[in-house]
Amino acid sequence: MGLLITLGGIPIVLHAGAPDQSDNPLLGESVVRLSGGEGVKMTHWAKAAGSITGQGWMPPGLDGLDYSQPLELRLTLQESVVSEGRAVALTSRPRPDKDPWAMALVGMEWVETDCTVDVDGTGAAVATAGLVVGATRYMVAWLPVYNVFASKPPKNLSTGVGQFGWTINWEEI
Repeated sequence: MGLLITLGGIPIVLHAGAPDQSDNPLLGESVVRLSGGEGVKMTHWAKAAGSITGQGWMPPGLDGLDYSQPLELRLTLQESVVSEGRAVALTSRPRPDKDPWAMALVGMEWVETDCTVDVDGTGAAVATAGLVVGATRYMVAWLPVYNVFASKPPKNLSTGVGQFGWTINWEEI
């Protein structure tokens, strides 16, 4: 069985609609100008935000969640980092039910390779792609899991075609 998006432990099944997902940066940043007019970007914090929408034969079943509390969100929208080196710091926590994977660019083709994940001294996850002879770049990919705040999703029903529509907006804590 394939992986499903889950919110608060509730899986969103395909009968609720094949979900469209977005994962957008939510940044506390600004550009400041030095005395010569040169711009310098200052980033104070970075989080993720996004939405999940779908239309299907049944509602997603998320009405019973306590939206006043943080919820765990497991996405199926992959994140990835391409690097000249084999070791890559993951920019979010990977889902525990799907290990990160890696590929190596050999010539103009991406080929699969091994991937291991370790935690460094700061608690950050670092993935290492297996060595591939002739590789010029490595890519590590994973499915993220976030602790989020979300609001109870607005819903609609088209009785003419028998479809339920819904949208979940979320922000990482």
